[in-house]
Amino acid sequence: MLLTPSAGDPEHKRSKSRTAQPVIVWFRRDLRLADHPALTAATAAGAPVIPVFVLDPETEALGAASKWRLGRSLADLAARLKRRGLTLTLRRGPALDVLRSLVAETGAAAVHWSRLYAPDWVARDKAVKARLTADGIAVESHPGHLIHEPWAVATRSGGPFKVFGAFWRAMRMLEVPSPLRTPQRLVAPGEWPVSDRLEEWRLDAAVDRGGSVLARFADASGEDAARHRLGAFIEQDLAGYPAGRDRPGLSATSRLSAHLTWGEISPNTVWRAASRAREAGVVGAEVFLQELAWREFAWHLLWHTPEIATANWNKSWNGFPWRADSDDAERWRRGETGEPMVDAGMREMFVTGTMHNRARMLVASYLTKHLMTDWKIGLNWFANCLTDWDPAANALNWQWVAGSGPDAAPYFRIFNPTIQAQRFDPDGRYRRRFVAGFDGAGGAEAQAYFEAIPRSWRMSATGAYPKPMVNLHEARARALVEYQAHRAAPDFRLAGIPD
Repeated sequence: MLLTPSAGDPEHKRSKSRTAQPVIVWFRRDLRLADHPALTAATAAGAPVIPVFVLDPETEALGAASKWRLGRSLADLAARLKRRGLTLTLRRGPALDVLRSLVAETGAAAVHWSRLYAPDWVARDKAVKARLTADGIAVESHPGHLIHEPWAVATRSGGPFKVFGAFWRAMRMLEVPSPLRTPQRLVAPGEWPVSDRLEEWRLDAAVDRGGSVLARFADASGEDAARHRLGAFIEQDLAGYPAGRDRPGLSATSRLSAHLTWGEISPNTVWRAASRAREAGVVGAEVFLQELAWREFAWHLLWHTPEIATANWNKSWNGFPWRADSDDAERWRRGETGEPMVDAGMREMFVTGTMHNRARMLVASYLTKHLMTDWKIGLNWFANCLTDWDPAANALNWQWVAGSGPDAAPYFRIFNPTIQAQRFDPDGRYRRRFVAGFDGAGGAEAQAYFEAIPRSWRMSATGAYPKPMVNLHEARARALVEYQAHRAAPDFRLAGIPD
């Protein structure tokens, strides 16, 4: 542990000198200054702070849209730090090598970071902590990415939950800490280490020409944008959230997912704001709080059963005859299924970097059930195309729809795109917004899709809208036969996490 004098000790004031050993704060998915436990702890002794972001192999592996959004978030964080007299040091390479090099260059006495919970990230962080500790460097990890640590919400026997309802009842009984304020004083070191230039990383390269489209239609990034969006949602949309959240043609959701993914706002801050609204009698607050809890549930599951990200959570689904990748799956990826409600969701993702949650369920159901295609194909496409990609939520939601995950949708729940459109997009607003050729549509977003997609797709806004790929009634019947046959197998219920 790094020993620090208390704030009331005269030595505390002297430790604010720039001659004190600096402390490194390793930023990852916590790109903010407010309610940042790692940053707050690093500044407690008044020592100089060196903020660092490392473009390591784990980060390089992110999908195209995620890296584009990361670049925007880093630019905002760097600007915020600059206004406080600090420089965000950017370095590329394996995290351990970069951090050891920075410690040697700066004489840093400690490294702080916010904990992450995906398997690859956990393995990386354990290796970094072990080596830096062996080098005599104080290393401290902190909460901040979740409201509660994944192990903090537990059954009576101390084990993990596998049903959301029970998880929610347990979670709502736990106290949520008050958000921390932005540190009042951030002390700069006497000399800054050499930093890469953000533009040289070319985090927008993988989206190619789609970057200019995302720049026009994606939500604003950064800490100020996140706080503004939260305030507007609580004030304007929360009361109507229970009904409005299922209408993709309306602006009725929080649109905070990317802000939470990149840590531009803390989940504690969002939870507290919604809780205050609930106490004030806003009827939509309880439903929204459950959505925040679903995000926590996803990370709870990923922590306890990391295989959920790459394999069937319920092992009894391992023999299910899902199709491999195919021309049908490619038409799904391109938003050419001939089902306007499905295609609207897929095209919205290319134009805005996100997709309405109702549309996410619908396109996942269409791929896994109408097209009988492996859910992992859809999961990987979302990972490449979403600016709010979250490994835990992405895995849980895909497996929920496919039927192979915890709290899975009943196997007979197969979303019919026509009925979904009638119920949730009755005026066609959502479909017209994103699907050129539907009901005379040709607005900005519908046209921008063709500007964003790869040229190799050879799609044009002037081309005819495709006819439906499959007969919905026949495809549903085929899926039901396969699902029922698989569930009738003697060993179907033998797998999964024990109670």
